[in-house]
Amino acid sequence: TVPNKAVVTLQPNWSEIYRGETITLRCEIKDGGDTEWEYEWRTTSSEKPSNQNELSIRSVSASHSGVYRCKGRKKSEKSSTDWSDPFKLTVSDKPQSVLTVSPSWLSAGASVTLNCSVKDQSAGWRIYWYKTVPDPSDNSYSYELLPGSSSGTEQDSYIVHGQTHTAGYVCRAGRGDPVYYTDYSQPKFVWSADFHSSASLTVSPDRAQHFTSDSVCEGNSTEWRVKRLSPEDRYLSDCTAWGTMTGSTCKLNTNWLSDAVYWCESGSGEFSNAVNITIQNKNMILLSPARPVTEGDSVSLSCKLRRQTFDFIVFFYHNEKLIQSDTRWELNISAVSKSDEGFYKCQHSGQESAQSWMSVQAVSRPERSSSPVLLIVGLICGIVLIILLLLLYRYRPSKDTCFKRPIQSESSNTDQNEAQCNEYSSPPHGDVCLYESIKHSEDTEHVAGGSQDVTYSSIELKHFGKKGEYSKYRK
Repeated sequence: TVPNKAVVTLQPNWSEIYRGETITLRCEIKDGGDTEWEYEWRTTSSEKPSNQNELSIRSVSASHSGVYRCKGRKKSEKSSTDWSDPFKLTVSDKPQSVLTVSPSWLSAGASVTLNCSVKDQSAGWRIYWYKTVPDPSDNSYSYELLPGSSSGTEQDSYIVHGQTHTAGYVCRAGRGDPVYYTDYSQPKFVWSADFHSSASLTVSPDRAQHFTSDSVCEGNSTEWRVKRLSPEDRYLSDCTAWGTMTGSTCKLNTNWLSDAVYWCESGSGEFSNAVNITIQNKNMILLSPARPVTEGDSVSLSCKLRRQTFDFIVFFYHNEKLIQSDTRWELNISAVSKSDEGFYKCQHSGQESAQSWMSVQAVSRPERSSSPVLLIVGLICGIVLIILLLLLYRYRPSKDTCFKRPIQSESSNTDQNEAQCNEYSSPPHGDVCLYESIKHSEDTEHVAGGSQDVTYSSIELKHFGKKGEYSKYRK
């Protein structure tokens, strides 16, 4: 026996192998150098290995599970290594991805977060994201890849921005080359009560909760199917399984039903609005509209007992928050707004109704070009502007206007003199002519006989053709 050691390795080196994957078992001789070796395998599985150092298995199955050992023998010698330590291969059933969505009930335009989990999440998996497309021909769905996931994503979450209508999603994981895929997840839905497609669902009577009795779902599409999904159902089902289809109406036999979400799927592959219908064997239900209500409308929600009347305080809750507690059995909202959207339930004498989602739909209002306040402000601004223009025009200097500016000497006794205005064909500073009236001081001490000497000065400006040269003076 030579001292070299034989070791069985697995490629890819994942902790768990699944049915259908491609794997390679390799017998490696430690410290074997460049010596040529012959190999021998032993296994408890159904596989019959050759005398090669690699054992490749395509589409591995449960029959390949077992213990594998190998040893090497030098071709030039008769000696060989010991048998390797046992390598246990376990082939598990193909895994299924699990998808969750949040939120499950949608406010129009909100973002939806998808999360996909798979067994042994860190072992080289990439996530592929799909939306469901109804296929009425065989009562199934086809799947379309969501943007950016054609090669899978390393992240186990995906955000859908601006979702406005009911939609279904699935995911799966893949790894290796060629890519090995898990099973698809079960479809998960984001429910919207708003109408956005060619198929719509109505409920009669128009309420989300019913006592055990017959109810009606009706669609407005000529080629459509009514679907339901309840917490107890693993698979989707249509009207033929739990109701009677007549024309465009599906009459529900509620004695066979439990709480579930209902919707229509049109022949063109679209989803309708969704309605969460609760079938109650209990004594109390919440009467709330199954269809979306419009912003600004008045809405009344009420608690209803099967037999008795209310004789104690009734509690109403919005998103698990108490909003009314008195003897009234109605909750009235005079002008509903988007903030009123959400889950509602009521309580009375220790009994509690199921909760129902009330959807509030925004009303589209035409944009007004201006409001009365803006019209008034604009009118006032216009009048003020006109007055300012008139004032500017009234006091605007004319071409022949002269301004007088008195210049006084230090003495208090002055004589005012007249000035003469000379017109110029091209005045240097517009049409304004400037006059200077100079008042000279009177000095009685130096003037004989008390006479006064007055000096008149007239300044005449001449334009010599060059800008800024106005310098001729006359005394």
